[in-house]
Amino acid sequence: MSRILSVQELENTPSKEMHISVNDTIEGLDLTGPLTAELTARDLGEFIEITGKVKGNVKLVCDYCLKDFDYKLNFDIDEMFAKTSLADGYSEEFELKSDGFVTDLCGEDEIDIYDLLYQSVILDIPNQKVCGSINCTRDNFISETETDNEVNDPRMDVFKNIKINPK
Repeated sequence: MSRILSVQELENTPSKEMHISVNDTIEGLDLTGPLTAELTARDLGEFIEITGKVKGNVKLVCDYCLKDFDYKLNFDIDEMFAKTSLADGYSEEFELKSDGFVTDLCGEDEIDIYDLLYQSVILDIPNQKVCGSINCTRDNFISETETDNEVNDPRMDVFKNIKINPK
């Protein structure tokens, strides 16, 4: 599967629709297997809509116990791309769905599907990464009740040598 969707090729298809299947790894993501996606790209005139389903597993580090765990990806993509600059006026009105965002292609004639998938996966990862294991002791997590000056979390070692000069 090509990682690039050609806008011109989509416009020239009789149905104005293309189906895209992905079963691959995406550079920059710590996947524990292939990422699968079944996507549909539709030419809507001044816009291109890409919808579909993404599944896979990504390796994360628990914010509490600092152990690796697999996070299951299973989400929908619903992205809209404007073919012409959003700064230009549109010849007709177009209503966006609630919470809709439009990516301006700025005249570009292709969409990088792998970049779209990468960004979508990053946005699906929770802010607080918790493994949920019954054995997660949270021993390495810095709690608000710690009173000593010694930091037990190895991620915080970088702050041990900071000198603060009062004014």
